[in-house]
Amino acid sequence: MAGTGPADAATWSNWAGNQHSRATAVLRPSSVAEVAEQVRAAAEAGERIRPVGSGHSFTPVAVGDGRRMDLARLAIDVRVDIDRRLVTVPAGMTLRELNALLAGHQLALPNLGDIDAQTVAGAISTGTHGTGAAHGGLATFVEALTLVTGAGEVLRCSADERPDVFDAARISLGALGVLVEVTLRCVDAFVLRAQERPASLDSVLAEIPALVDAHDHVEFFWFPYTTRVQLKTNDRVAVDDRPLSRWRSWRDDDFLANTVFAGACRLSRAMPNLAPGISALSARALTERIYTGRSDAVFCSPRRVRFLEMEYALPRETLADALDALRRIIDGLPFKVLFPVEVRFTAADRIPLSHSYGRESAYLAVHQYVGMPYEPYFRAFEKVATALGGRPHWGKLHWRDAESLAPAYPRWHDFQQIRARLDPHHTFTTPHLTTLLG
Repeated sequence: MAGTGPADAATWSNWAGNQHSRATAVLRPSSVAEVAEQVRAAAEAGERIRPVGSGHSFTPVAVGDGRRMDLARLAIDVRVDIDRRLVTVPAGMTLRELNALLAGHQLALPNLGDIDAQTVAGAISTGTHGTGAAHGGLATFVEALTLVTGAGEVLRCSADERPDVFDAARISLGALGVLVEVTLRCVDAFVLRAQERPASLDSVLAEIPALVDAHDHVEFFWFPYTTRVQLKTNDRVAVDDRPLSRWRSWRDDDFLANTVFAGACRLSRAMPNLAPGISALSARALTERIYTGRSDAVFCSPRRVRFLEMEYALPRETLADALDALRRIIDGLPFKVLFPVEVRFTAADRIPLSHSYGRESAYLAVHQYVGMPYEPYFRAFEKVATALGGRPHWGKLHWRDAESLAPAYPRWHDFQQIRARLDPHHTFTTPHLTTLLG
């Protein structure tokens, strides 16, 4: 079969190392026509196809039991329309490559998360987001897309062309077909002024409404077993007049945030009772820093310490209750937690399977270092988040199923109807998607 890889390429695992699969064949199409041909061949053979990106989801969303499709070799002409601020790229391009491409044309994405290793398709399909009360997730920047359906049909979709499919396909978990091309709405390149400072959790919670209104992007990290947080605000400025020195950048973001923190995690895993003290020391050691930089360089940071993560989008007004319950959960666990809890904010949108559909959201993410127990911690928080109307991030660990998810999404059945129409042979169905979507 054209595009089938060597046998030793059949084994796959994700970045965190908690998801694994072995494909019956590895497909590496070089054209959209070849993608369509391979989808039709799989459907005729009664086999399934799972497209994969860079493996930065913690769930089994990329795990399949049939053929695996890798889009890294897919030849798509990159098109940059500077006047209209639109860029069209292959869906298998990474965000890091996209950011470099845009910078070369004095453009940028309006917002980003803190990791840039994901592919464009993987990032938008799972609802990847950054923080900022005026911004939705990355899928809200999509102006058009090209999708190969389960019948091998190539569909070009936008708000004007097949708008129902366009809405559903922007966040689809790969259940509707293979995304091969994406057109994104960009903005002129911009500089961010970042301010990071320690604060008390109570004071930050009291100031949240004012903070999210006053700044372009707001997030904070709460350190378990303490009352301290590290607050970060990013705001657009005209001039890059306060860049971090190369030494300071290496010390803070490479050495301390990765090398030293990795050592602290390993020590905490070996001697769990040290975790509260290490968390308190980390909180006290952080100092204020202010710097400027190109937007993507400020948004994104290197992440070399491996962890597992759960993240829930909550109605913004429930954040204080969620954090209060989370503090009690952590204090009552039979094991310790070292990773800080991350809180971010997004605007409402109208994408059917978006975590922020129809409401302003506060995203609360919990993490645990690899090799340490996590399931009781994550499950306990999930109960709290579910009761508060929370929706789980599609790329982060959770235990929800179709029965519990359907009431959380007002357009759940619209998505299901489109799925049935576009994938009549269940070519893109996996055990995980069956659990999630039915």
